Amino acid sequence: MNSDVIRPGQPWLDTDGNRIQAHGGSILHHDGLFVWYGENKERTTPGSGNWHWGVRAYTSTDLINWDDQGLIIPPVLDDPTSPLHPAQKMDRPHIIFNESTGKFVCWLKIMGEDQQQTQVSTVLTADSLFGPYEVVRTGLRPLGMDAGDFDLVVDPATRKAYYFFEKVHTDVVCVELTDDYTDVTPNASLHFPHSGPPFNREAPAYFKRGERHYLVTSSTTGYFPNPSEFATARDFHGPWEVIGDAHPADESRTSFSSQISSVFQHPHKKELYIALADRWLPELPAEMPNVFDAVAARMEGRPSPQTSGMNLAEIMQLGAGENTAVADYVWLPIRFDGERPVIEWLDEWSPADYEDSRE
Repeated sequence: MNSDVIRPGQPWLDTDGNRIQAHGGSILHHDGLFVWYGENKERTTPGSGNWHWGVRAYTSTDLINWDDQGLIIPPVLDDPTSPLHPAQKMDRPHIIFNESTGKFVCWLKIMGEDQQQTQVSTVLTADSLFGPYEVVRTGLRPLGMDAGDFDLVVDPATRKAYYFFEKVHTDVVCVELTDDYTDVTPNASLHFPHSGPPFNREAPAYFKRGERHYLVTSSTTGYFPNPSEFATARDFHGPWEVIGDAHPADESRTSFSSQISSVFQHPHKKELYIALADRWLPELPAEMPNVFDAVAARMEGRPSPQTSGMNLAEIMQLGAGENTAVADYVWLPIRFDGERPVIEWLDEWSPADYEDSRE
C-alpha cells in the first residue's frame, strides 16, 4: 500500500490498507518519527450516535506512508456522562509536551450530547505520547467562556504555552497557559470580533515563520466548507492583521472543499509548511452552492445564490446525514509571496520535492 506522493482529496489508506482516521488532526515530530493523531471517525456513520471513537495515532518517516498505532485515547463506553463517551462530541485533540513536568498534555473540545449546551474543554496528561492518558480536568470554561475550536502552541524560546480558541460564535481568544499546561492564566486577549455565524472565525491554526506569527481560520458553516483567511502579527497577542483569502485561486470559495485543522512545519525541509485539512463531506455534489455565501446573503437581506435549483434549506439538508467516516484529507504546502502565505491546489506532491534544511 506504499506510495511516493500525497494526493489531496483522495482516499488515504494506511499501510494496512485501511482508511486513515485522524480527523481534525495535528502532527508531532517525536523520536525521529512523524506522529499524526486526530479524531477516529470510523464509526461516525449516519444514525450511529457516535461522534467519535477515540483519538487515533499513526507514525511515518516520510509523511506519506502511515502505520496505524491504534487508539491513544480510547472512548469511554460505560459512562454516558464521560467527556470521552462517543455521544459527548469530542473534537480536535491537540497535544503538547511540557519539558519541566515531562508530561504530554492533551486538550479536547467537548460539545456535549446537546450541541446547544456550553462547550467546554477536557485536559489529559500522559508520560508517553501514545498514552495511557489520564483525565486531569473536565468541564473547563477558560476565563468563564465557552470554548470551541482551538490550537495549542509552545514558544520554543520561553517554553510558555498559548491556547488559541474560538469564544463560541464571537471572538478568537489567545490565553496563556499555566506552567504545567493544564489550565489557563488571566493573561488573555480577544481578536477578530464578529456578530456570529457564518461570519465569526473558527478552527484557528497557528504557525510562525521568522519573526511573523500567523493564524489561519475558517468561517462557521458546520461541516460545509467555506473560505479560510490568513492573519499575521508580531506577537501572540497581536494585534492581528487579516491579510486575505488563504486559497485565492479557488473560485468556489470553499478552501478547496476543506477545513484546515493545523499547520505543520517540517523540521528537516527548508520553508515547508503544510496546511492539514479535512474534507468533511466528500459526497456533496460538486455543483452545490457555497453555503457561506448563501447564509451570508440571507443574514444581510440579499437574494440567496441559486445553483441547480437548490435553495438554502435544501442545501443545508444535504449535510444533515453527514458520513464523516469517509471524510478525506486535503494536505497542501503553503507558498509565500514575501510575508504573505498562499495555498494553491496540487493534484499530487511530495515533501521529497523540497530542499533539505541546513540545520
